[in-house]
Amino acid sequence: MGKIAFVFPGQGAQSVGMGYDLYEKYASVRPVFDMLGERLREMAFFGPAGELNQTENAQPCLFTMGVACAVLLSERGIYANVLAGFSLGEIPAVCHSGIMGLHDAYDFVVFRAGTMQAAAEENPGAMLAVLRLPAEEIEKICTAVPGAYPVNYNCPGQTVVACAEGSVTSLGRAVLNNGGKYIRLPVSGAFHSPYMAGAGEKIKAYLQNRQPGKMKIPVYSNVTAQFYDDNPWDLLSRQVSSPVLWQRTVENMIADGVDTFIEVGAGRVLSGLISRINPDVLVLNVCDAGSLEKTVEALSPRLMK
Repeated sequence: MGKIAFVFPGQGAQSVGMGYDLYEKYASVRPVFDMLGERLREMAFFGPAGELNQTENAQPCLFTMGVACAVLLSERGIYANVLAGFSLGEIPAVCHSGIMGLHDAYDFVVFRAGTMQAAAEENPGAMLAVLRLPAEEIEKICTAVPGAYPVNYNCPGQTVVACAEGSVTSLGRAVLNNGGKYIRLPVSGAFHSPYMAGAGEKIKAYLQNRQPGKMKIPVYSNVTAQFYDDNPWDLLSRQVSSPVLWQRTVENMIADGVDTFIEVGAGRVLSGLISRINPDVLVLNVCDAGSLEKTVEALSPRLMK
């Protein structure tokens, strides 16, 4: 029997209404959502979308959503053998693993969101999802466009590029000239690029005097696509200005014996990416009460053994 992985989505997966039915139906996760405070909790449940999409609002809401869904799975007897998260999603993964306590992890998410937003305001930038081109070709394009960097290696045929605001037009033209397509993402900065180096330094200073907890469940790092080592703070500090190696992470998880992925949290973005990386693995998700029941049902033969 293969391993089960919980994977936690990042910014962009948020949507108005996320978590509302879980909050209403399951008392055990209400304290998790209550960490948001009334203003953010109501924003997650009822909007408006424009405010929810702002980095400093979206990230805490997504964190609590991921943690709550993981708690509900554990209560049903479904446990992860390994963990990973995409960008922000790495923090609920680190929390679920035991490296960070719940409230410490939440406070870190709030701090991280603020530093990333500040860096984005200091260095205005954009992110473009580039489609239909291999990653190697996109890397060549980026070397020819000043201030452009490949930052999310999502799946075959999909790589996200960050660039300075002034380079958007030339980057888009280069993509089209090489036979690709691109979509500008609705984000407020050039995340996971050198433009976030200042945020990384602030995060390093924030974490350096804190003692990490024992990692009870192995976590894969976005920075290395390998398990976290004995210096988790270094990886978390570097993460905001380093590319997310998602495709390589999923491939390594499968090579390490994972045959079942459960996307834990808002949306189904990661489910789609994983299925494109390897269509032979089982991909499930938990984002509301209905999907929780479907996932438990799908795994019930495994639970009976």
